[in-house]
Amino acid sequence: MIEMNWFLPTGGDSRDVLPDADTVARAPSVSYMSQIAQACEGLGFNALLTPCGTGCEDAWIATTALLSVTTRLKFLVAFRPALLSPTLAAQMASTYQRMSGGRLLVNIVTGAEQSELSRFGISEDKETRYERTSEFIKIMRGAWSGEEFSYSGKFFDVTNATTRDVPQPVPPIYFGGASDSAEKVAAENVDLYLAWGETPDMVKERIERVRALAAQAGRTIRFGIRFHAITRRTDDEAWAVADSILASMTPEAIELARQDFLKTQSVGQRRQFELHGGDLSKLEIYPNVWSGIGLVRGGVGSALVGSYESVADRIIEYHNLGFDAFIMSGYPHLEEAYWFGEGVMPILRERGYLPALEGGDAKVFSFR
Repeated sequence: MIEMNWFLPTGGDSRDVLPDADTVARAPSVSYMSQIAQACEGLGFNALLTPCGTGCEDAWIATTALLSVTTRLKFLVAFRPALLSPTLAAQMASTYQRMSGGRLLVNIVTGAEQSELSRFGISEDKETRYERTSEFIKIMRGAWSGEEFSYSGKFFDVTNATTRDVPQPVPPIYFGGASDSAEKVAAENVDLYLAWGETPDMVKERIERVRALAAQAGRTIRFGIRFHAITRRTDDEAWAVADSILASMTPEAIELARQDFLKTQSVGQRRQFELHGGDLSKLEIYPNVWSGIGLVRGGVGSALVGSYESVADRIIEYHNLGFDAFIMSGYPHLEEAYWFGEGVMPILRERGYLPALEGGDAKVFSFR
């Protein structure tokens, strides 16, 4: 069974990947975020990923504002372990679980560009941050154990860490990173390892490596993948939308992003750039997998593009490689949630890859 998730654009939303003066951008207000959350709950998505960083609203606060307007939807809250003590993070997560009725998933984000980290006074190199993350997760889990937990390591010296009560359920930990250090942290500590969208051959090799590392540590691990989505009734309609997105990107914006990507310390970001290398003639890297968004956008730059059936086929193909969880997004996130939720998800349900939707599949005829 597939876990299907969507994205909450707490940095704002738009019809274009890069909003400009001619674009009507949507502020991440509680009202707009509520529309997305309620739509995703009605469409049957499992959770919303909420990003972290100074370009976004705070993930903890933004998602708690949406708990009262939803009843089932979970929230995958991203945060950086360098900015919190592990016991405080455990307390926040434990409180969240009780107040939400168990609707928290935790996404730990170690990597970031140095310019972003410097805003928080963080100067540690990447390898050090991953070492710190490993200790952080151990202490956080220990604080959730129901017994006082003490730990003395390179970065933390904690005595009798605990929370008010054991969170129910204990939040699963999601984590991504393409470097060797990130894969080691994932294999030894987390519940679900996230990859950004690449070709099946590229991600299959990563799954096999991380699974082997986890086995060496005596663990098993789940896998998830992050894609954008552009899906319509026919392949031609979907590719026409992709073409319009590409046409909205100026050569200056593409070049500016290319310069940033060439300087990045992120292995995952370099891999996303290398999918196309800035060459506009090489954007379809695999059938229905388009890397055009990554010409200008940091983070995941790949989209599944095609008819409802084509995109469903690709999702099943990636699921068969070993991906249990998918985190999708699109521009704008409210409308694209409907295109995907009303077009692709019913096909996946019919084929037995998604649980049945309470009350039957939603149909909004302006979209289907």
